[in-house]
Amino acid sequence: MNKILGILFAIITIVSCTKRDRVDAPDDFMAFTDKHVYRVGDTVSFRFTGGSDNIVFWSGKEGNNYDNRSRTEVEGNTLALNFKSFSQFGEVDKSIIRLLVSNDFSGVYDSASIRAATWINITDRATWSSGADQTPSGELVLDEFVKGNKSLVFAFQYKTTVVKPITLQNRWVIRSFDLNSRNPAGQETSLLTMGTAGWARFNFAGDSTNWEIFAPQIISMRNLTELDDDWILTRQVRPNAVAPDRGEAIKNISGKMPDFKAAYDEPGIYKVVFEATNASLKESKKVLRELTLIIEP
Repeated sequence: MNKILGILFAIITIVSCTKRDRVDAPDDFMAFTDKHVYRVGDTVSFRFTGGSDNIVFWSGKEGNNYDNRSRTEVEGNTLALNFKSFSQFGEVDKSIIRLLVSNDFSGVYDSASIRAATWINITDRATWSSGADQTPSGELVLDEFVKGNKSLVFAFQYKTTVVKPITLQNRWVIRSFDLNSRNPAGQETSLLTMGTAGWARFNFAGDSTNWEIFAPQIISMRNLTELDDDWILTRQVRPNAVAPDRGEAIKNISGKMPDFKAAYDEPGIYKVVFEATNASLKESKKVLRELTLIIEP
């Protein structure tokens, strides 16, 4: 008898748990606004009918766009590098300074990895100092190096082929370094600066000298007794990488249906999405409710 009761209890428990784990989609959930055209700064009041355990709001703004929830890279941006140089002391010798970029650097900052990487010489794309301080390089557009969401790293190489006396040998000073990504709307995102480049220096010849790293600049040191081959590298950067957009949770299972309001500070047409979900430990069902808002200046 006890065995039969135990079996019945187990069956009842399984059936009860199965029912508890089963959820229905929140099909009756609806979202409304009083109108679809607003002005910048207006308060947009959203009204809801029906119910849902969880609600996530996607405003359609940058960083909060439902269509970009799985996006990990952007397309159509322009990669631009600008820096300022100074050929200081001695005779101007542009043959000893090189600007290099690599797409296949391993990310391991040691001598063997630097030698193993493929380095593209882009020195000739820039304008270099002929003795004047703060010489602008001009904008170096480097879009071809980031297609396919590639990573890249930059290096300045100071390499001499002749040992010169102090009155003749020059040194190179890089006063500024700015790598920016510009989207089609003209908005710029800073990727690297002199202060955030994470400079790492390596010496392949001329052990007594190397690049010097200061907060506002980097400086090659002159070697008057032996030939030099000194490198200084930026940290690795992936210009087209982007974090997926995220929605704003405005209700969870323990909360009441909200009175929700939002405002927009830029004109445009926005696709608003409310993601309504009912969920158990084993199952989740959701519905999407979309609204189009026109925000006028």
